[in-house]
Amino acid sequence: MAVPKKKTSKSRSRKRRTHYKAHIEAIVKCSNCGESKRPHFACPHCGFYRGKKIISVSE
Repeated sequence: MAVPKKKTSKSRSRKRRTHYKAHIEAIVKCSNCGESKRPHFACPHCGFYRGKKIISVSE
């Protein structure tokens, strides 16, 4: 079994993990109703996506 020759320091292992971070989710305005929504998803407020009614939303 492989055994490391030297101890991995805290700074080295933390440098490796610098890219593990939360990203801010993109938000765009719906072209139909103007509410905020996620891109490439149907609008949760009006149910439209790319100008077409995709889902029915109860109001």
